[in-house]
Amino acid sequence: MLDIQKQKVFITDVTGRDGFQMEKDWIPTEQKIAIINGIIRTGVKRVELTSFVSPKAVPQLKDAKEVVGGIEKGDTQIAVLVPNKKGAEMAVETEIDEINAVISVSETHNKKNVRKTLDQSIQEISSINRIAKEHGKKLNVGLATTFGCPFEGLYPVQKVEELIRRLTELEINSFALSDTTGMANPQQVFYFVEYLKSAFPEETFSLHLHNTRGMGLSNMLAGVQAGIEAFDAALGGIGGCPFAPGATGNVCLEDSVHMFEQMGIITGIDLELLIGEAKNLESVLGYTLPGQVMKSGQSTKTYQARKESVSKCH
Repeated sequence: MLDIQKQKVFITDVTGRDGFQMEKDWIPTEQKIAIINGIIRTGVKRVELTSFVSPKAVPQLKDAKEVVGGIEKGDTQIAVLVPNKKGAEMAVETEIDEINAVISVSETHNKKNVRKTLDQSIQEISSINRIAKEHGKKLNVGLATTFGCPFEGLYPVQKVEELIRRLTELEINSFALSDTTGMANPQQVFYFVEYLKSAFPEETFSLHLHNTRGMGLSNMLAGVQAGIEAFDAALGGIGGCPFAPGATGNVCLEDSVHMFEQMGIITGIDLELLIGEAKNLESVLGYTLPGQVMKSGQSTKTYQARKESVSKCH
């Protein structure tokens, strides 16, 4: 059974990076800033804000520097994704706290995602790590396709272990286990997390999950049961990876907060304010978002019963 007494989780909002990168219509810079500032005001203490990536690869994020400059961060940690050394050099010239690099467990996906072999990516991450240290920035490495790849299929946890071991040799100790295309299931998540935490007891792990096949929240809960305390999520459940088939939205931020808070697990995030921000985002983007709590409200919400009503619900 899950012991939830005084338990707390830390949720990073990835709307600005993993969310916006999938949007085809241009979102004006001032609107991006307003959306993220609204999320920060709900109590979110860490955001993956944007990516210093080539505008040709991800046009939506070409205003990364301007977005970073416009954020009212307060005590919120600002992280940005960088795909290479050049991105890291640009990022450290701005007011950020952390750098996120990415490498795929799958060789095939890595070539699609960053156009490098795994060996080349490890060399690149070594350079990024050096730049981060020189500027006093924390480096986190996201392990894309941790739980399976749409090109290579499923693989054993030892394949993930081998990659992490190579990265720890570079003195990197913070990793996001990423279900890039939503291939994971709760049993697998629990097993992988428990195995990797045992193999690397000194390292820090978080979970970056997608809801592609509707198992995002159940996978998140399996992560909690296996000892994970930090998760990524996106407002309204938007986003995905443009370089992987079927990689639809992230786990929904407000749905995640609702689940945890209903279970007595503390998030430190104001859910009602967050629901309002999700509705605002839906208005800005102009289409119905995947999130559920923004549509139905909190499960503790009650309604006035009308005398003439006869329930036929099951």
